[in-house]
Amino acid sequence: MAIKDPQISIIAPLYNEEEILPKLIERLDALIESSPLSIEVVLINDGSKDKTPQMITSLAKTNEHYTAVLLSRNFGHQKAVTAGMSVARCTEAAFIIDGDLQDPPELLDSFYTYIQDGYDVVYAVRQKRKENIFKKGAYFMFYRLLKMIANIDLPIDSGDFCLMSKRVLDLMNSMPEESRYLRGMRSWLGFKQIGVPYERDKRAGGESKYSLKMLFGLAYNGIFNFSEFPIKFITRIGAFGILISIMYVMYYLISTSLLDKSPPAGFTSILFFILFFGSLNLVCLGIIGEYLVRVFFEVKNRPVFIIDQVIRKDA
Repeated sequence: MAIKDPQISIIAPLYNEEEILPKLIERLDALIESSPLSIEVVLINDGSKDKTPQMITSLAKTNEHYTAVLLSRNFGHQKAVTAGMSVARCTEAAFIIDGDLQDPPELLDSFYTYIQDGYDVVYAVRQKRKENIFKKGAYFMFYRLLKMIANIDLPIDSGDFCLMSKRVLDLMNSMPEESRYLRGMRSWLGFKQIGVPYERDKRAGGESKYSLKMLFGLAYNGIFNFSEFPIKFITRIGAFGILISIMYVMYYLISTSLLDKSPPAGFTSILFFILFFGSLNLVCLGIIGEYLVRVFFEVKNRPVFIIDQVIRKDA
């Protein structure tokens, strides 16, 4: 029979991880065996095309500590984690890790001590990364840019790897937005949070499933969901354009009257209207965008994910 009322739910999204999965299960089994905590593991298949769904289905049917969540298609990492969070039955806290073993599950017990001390979120802060120089540099710049322009306090070099209390989990599950940036949503909630440094491991095998396009998509969700800077930047460019156009017209008027430089007939007025109304359009687009960007993500009201099956032993 499936384990009842576990203290901790470990949530791990999986996409084409048949190579790594046996290593992941081995380490999770060792953690379950050694930890004094009652643990369930929620493995989410995010539309894998290899043997991942069959492997986790077989595991969930034979091991009471494991739950397999099969999504109807590939929804992406953030939504797969969200699906796992919705299924988790923990009574105390949820532990979110990546399925590629870059986030060591063995840190659970040390993270849990902070929950016992009254913290609601214990998030991991990456001290060293094993990626190439390009990715390291991109991550470094992105986190610092986002912190600078965000309208909330977002911790630097912190990903989704964390332990969150049951009440934070419930609140995260109640947030229905479609373009999800979980680490930002987690910070937005507030409560008592603490960052714990760790050294991020290499992938245990295979290639990263996060393409450059997906990384940009995640970055866009972070920037546009938690910062008003992009839309306001358009307005500021428009206002700057108006200022430049006025200065440019003044320059030509002074040149014509004082320096006896005669531009072609009608040139000044045409230039003025092109620059002025072009800049004015940007201002108007910026103002409209202030409203549109807030409405766009709310009106579709689609499900964030669709679960095909939830599989537990004897459930």
